[in-house]
Amino acid sequence: MTFELSQRFFFDAAHTLKRSIGAEGSARIHGHTYSAEIAVQGCPDTTTGMVLDLGILREHAQRIRSCLDHRFLDEVDGLGVPTLENLCLYVERALVASGIRPCRVSIWREGIGDRCDLRLD
Repeated sequence: MTFELSQRFFFDAAHTLKRSIGAEGSARIHGHTYSAEIAVQGCPDTTTGMVLDLGILREHAQRIRSCLDHRFLDEVDGLGVPTLENLCLYVERALVASGIRPCRVSIWREGIGDRCDLRLD
């Protein structure tokens, strides 16, 4: 049996974005409340009964959150253009660099209904 464990967190951040639709508002500094979910999957360890200790996943989520929360995303090293897609990649890379291999990273903005899922099989 394969299980999926996940941890959610949120962050508030500002950014700008050059785009063709809604260009004027997007080009100005504006902010959002973002929600994120990181997921890992696997078979439980026979000794611990866990795929991964959720405390470890929470610690990683908190570290990533501290890099994004109340930040100007345009200036976050390694993020690039602050799109939902690049936020997913940023979170995935941070997890992999810490030894965690996620199966999914999701970022969404509940208030306006936008969502991006990065699935890693």
